[in-house]
Amino acid sequence: MTEVARHLVVGRFRRPHGLKGECTVFPLTDDPARVFAAGQALWAVDLAGEVIGGPLKVERSRSYHREWLVKFAGIEQREGLEPYRDGFLAVPATAASPLEEGEVYLHELDGFAVRLEDDTPVGLVTGYYETAAGLVIEVQGPKREFLLPYRKEFVTQVDRAARRLVIAPPDGLLDG
Repeated sequence: MTEVARHLVVGRFRRPHGLKGECTVFPLTDDPARVFAAGQALWAVDLAGEVIGGPLKVERSRSYHREWLVKFAGIEQREGLEPYRDGFLAVPATAASPLEEGEVYLHELDGFAVRLEDDTPVGLVTGYYETAAGLVIEVQGPKREFLLPYRKEFVTQVDRAARRLVIAPPDGLLDG
């Protein structure tokens, strides 16, 4: 069986911009200047995460309001961008920036073991939600599930290699 290369989404392809092959991209990365820099290779993926085009080599890019204007090499007219409209731009997982100590990619959180600071097992992460107040993780315990804000005061330790989170939950969260 062949292994399929995994890609991490770094931007939402919005629409062609102008007539000369530029497009607007909404960044979904904390370092768009590096990801959309000249010479970088990006792949177009659809909602299912399937590659629909690429590699698309960035010829030039610049910040544009909350988005980025990106020009890909070899695409000189807006018609060449239409197949990617409303899709996503991604990089191979191997090209992602190395993480700092205690950091984790959101897509990796599913299945992380959750323990209290005294090493008591609490449950497994079964999902996450991005809310207006910030990231919230869903933890499935032995009797029920609960939501926990993913903040330093509640998630005190992240062990990516062991796939484990150590938490200090707010009073009453784990009761009954």
